Amino acid sequence: MTRDLAEVIAAGKALDADEREIAALALQYVENDEQAEIDAAWDEELDRRVEDILSGKVELVDGEETRRRVRAMLSARRA
Repeated sequence: MTRDLAEVIAAGKALDADEREIAALALQYVENDEQAEIDAAWDEELDRRVEDILSGKVELVDGEETRRRVRAMLSARRA
């Protein structure tokens, strides 16, 4: 964390609850042109992923199998 960010966070903690909420909402706000860029990037990513699935480049795994794999990975890390 940069010093500037730490200072902003510290200043934010000094605000009352309403001011913190307003500040948080303002920091989350994305301008329309920025949102359009974000949406376009997601569209490209989704198209790429669908193509990977349809072409057989990737294999889909059901949710239970995914959880089993994650548990195994976490278990291996702890060992």
